[in-house]
Amino acid sequence: MSRMGDVLAGFHAAWEFESDSVLIRYERGIRTPKLFQALGERRVPLEAIAGVTLTRGKRGTVVLRVEPRPGADPLMEAAAGQLKESGDPYRLVLPAEREVLAEYYADELRSLLTESGPADRFLVEPPKGPLSFKAYDGKATFDGRTVNFRWFWTGASSAKWKAGDQSFSVGELNGVEWRSPEVFEGHLRLMRRDAEVSGAQADQDPAAVVFGLGYGPVHESLPFAAAVLAAVRSSSPVAAVPAPRRDPADIAERIRHLGELHQAGLVTDEEFSVKKAQLLSEL
Repeated sequence: MSRMGDVLAGFHAAWEFESDSVLIRYERGIRTPKLFQALGERRVPLEAIAGVTLTRGKRGTVVLRVEPRPGADPLMEAAAGQLKESGDPYRLVLPAEREVLAEYYADELRSLLTESGPADRFLVEPPKGPLSFKAYDGKATFDGRTVNFRWFWTGASSAKWKAGDQSFSVGELNGVEWRSPEVFEGHLRLMRRDAEVSGAQADQDPAAVVFGLGYGPVHESLPFAAAVLAAVRSSSPVAAVPAPRRDPADIAERIRHLGELHQAGLVTDEEFSVKKAQLLSEL
């Protein structure tokens, strides 16, 4: 930009224009979308931007938006077009009286753009958090190398209980499927390199966690999915990290629940014996 450090403040965010990037800082106020609060701030290199638009908004506003190049931002790749307009982190909403100033910055940005088309790598840093969230049927955690799913006995299906808690190193994965919790059958599914594409519903797939009312909200599950996707794209296959030993009280509770499934006829004698032995081996 012609003047480094220029700041354009709008509703819920302020954009700082640098010579090689746009730094977006999101407010943390009560009216700010939770996704913006979770992101905090994001630096968008100019090479990650395909275009700039300025349009009329609602109720006396204008909207300045930068269009990220396909493949440049892991957050938008994971979202796959499912974000609501109000939750788009690349929109800056301004009072209509600032339209002339917004047009100036839009023109300045356009004059500096030199790249177009899909990016061959992620150019925007993935979100730094959150790296854990509660789904309806389990808790998902990610430490930068390994994704773990720990099932909740109150929500997980018998198929997931039979499979046990799951651990996936990023080297085992080739992608992430995120379906917004704001639509029907929201879930996060891990796509494994050596496995066939699963046709199972998410509640039956041990490589997926299911969202629901109050579970896996966008501001928690989407940054998580983006962080995993970025790690997958930058990784090479590595050995899976072994799961840590479990709390004995937790093992006892899981064996009790397994027994209930066995008595209800949802688990065969053989499956009960195998799973019980597996749980005991984790002590």
